[in-house]
Amino acid sequence: MSPTRAVPRRGTPCPGPVTRRSVVTAGTLGLGGLSLANLLRLRAQAAPAARATSVIFVWLPGGPPHLDTYDMKPLAPAEIRGAFRPIPTNVPGIEVCELLPLHARCADRYTLIRSVCHEFADHGGGHKRFLTGRPPKEPTGFVNDAPMTGSFVAKFRPGATRGLPGYTALVDGGRAHVDTFSFGSAYLGPSHTPFIVPGDPAEPGFTIPGLALDERAERRLDDRARLATTLDRLRANLDASGTMAARDAFDGQALDMLTSTAARTAFDLAREPDAVRDRYGRHRFGQRALLARRLIEAGSTFVTVVMEHPGGTQPANGVYNWDSHAVNCHIFDDARWRFPYYDQAVTALVEDLYDRGLEREVMLVVTGEFGRTPRLENQIGTQTKVHQPGRDHWPGAMSMLVAGGGMRTGQVVGSTDAHGAHPRDRPLSPNDLWATVYRHLGIDAEWTVTDHAGRPMPILPFGTPIAELL
Repeated sequence: MSPTRAVPRRGTPCPGPVTRRSVVTAGTLGLGGLSLANLLRLRAQAAPAARATSVIFVWLPGGPPHLDTYDMKPLAPAEIRGAFRPIPTNVPGIEVCELLPLHARCADRYTLIRSVCHEFADHGGGHKRFLTGRPPKEPTGFVNDAPMTGSFVAKFRPGATRGLPGYTALVDGGRAHVDTFSFGSAYLGPSHTPFIVPGDPAEPGFTIPGLALDERAERRLDDRARLATTLDRLRANLDASGTMAARDAFDGQALDMLTSTAARTAFDLAREPDAVRDRYGRHRFGQRALLARRLIEAGSTFVTVVMEHPGGTQPANGVYNWDSHAVNCHIFDDARWRFPYYDQAVTALVEDLYDRGLEREVMLVVTGEFGRTPRLENQIGTQTKVHQPGRDHWPGAMSMLVAGGGMRTGQVVGSTDAHGAHPRDRPLSPNDLWATVYRHLGIDAEWTVTDHAGRPMPILPFGTPIAELL
């Protein structure tokens, strides 16, 4: 696929964030600042969009257990295979865990990749390695030294709809910091971080903090004090760094969102039929996935859906996210609680993309930062105070699901050895996945931007699109 030539050519340094100070500054807010000249200038400076393609990226922090989901080993010893059995899907030869029956009925619409691996077993290092496509300088901690993939997308493929964030992350309440999951933009600057939406979309009255003006302020957008307060709240939600350039960019984006109905409409799940909301599931996983589909349809380019805790009552021997150490949880009891929510949300999203005719334009990726150890561990749980089974971090092999994007589906790419410890054939890295994503978005992964030291840095230092998907 040839990239759109209007996008900056290979070797072009990053010009930095677009200055929008003429749009709105503190104390001078109002429509008077939005002159036609300013609007035309901003549109001219914005990076042009390529063809209408987009990505929904479902992130499973903690690392889902590949041997208990998509790469089961029923013939392995009990301490490897675990408690669950595989079930057949609607594609002969493809099996998934028995706790994923909805996956079984739509396997023709997705692909499982079983042979991705890397070398970073710490959560921080694993997040940074996977999300940036680069080995991190520091193997622990969550502050990026290179931009997360979504930040490159935000730079080269901003959203198609004015007033709607092009790059959004949907997270649990209290998880809205950009460094919680290594979503930082590093040398691209803070204006290329995601618009982070915290909270539970399944809760009645769920709102986007700071997005709505009250009726009085809507009638008088030159009510400077009220609008300034609202912009301050929204700017905080946009995770501005406080630098002048970032403040300009975020002020402009905030005002765009406040003066357009696009964002409010896209974020309004009440516009969806009850049957659709029920299919996704009235829980955090399901409604967050549905919200992602609405944002993509409305014109966003890259939406990250973080699935940590599905909501509801967590079992006493469960864990908040996918970090299923024995000290954290009873991995199989946690799975019996967690997997049905996950099964419902992911398959609803897969089926909805196809049923709505979005299977070529929208690419779906579902993954965590690594897999879990093939051999079960048995330790005393921190909460339960009894011995229970679990699995440790394991970057040597992991499984993921991809769908849409005009890709070939109904297949498995790669395999692991008899114990699921390492790739047996077709070893892949996270970079091969990102090369496939960039190809879908029309972004040449060899384009360069300038880092803080003035050095040209490629979007992706290595990686090849996964041929089986193309």
